Amino acid sequence: KASAASKRSWLDEGQKKVTLKVSGERALFELKVIAEANGIPACIIQDAGLTEIPPGTVTALGLGPAKSELLDRITSDLKLL
Repeated sequence: KASAASKRSWLDEGQKKVTLKVSGERALFELKVIAEANGIPACIIQDAGLTEIPPGTVTALGLGPAKSELLDRITSDLKLL
């Protein structure tokens, strides 16, 4: 979980968001484990099922807030979506 100070800093700096692509659901869970091992807050996102995607479908992984340098260490091989 992100600290209050890191959340405030992220908000003050403009809430940068970057969307990257992974090969599948397993890659999201692996990335989550790696992020948490490096002290980066991570959260699996599941769809609410209000449109075409069934409820509970894993659709994303939220990382941070964290310094770009830390995030780049674990996401630099991923391509922009």
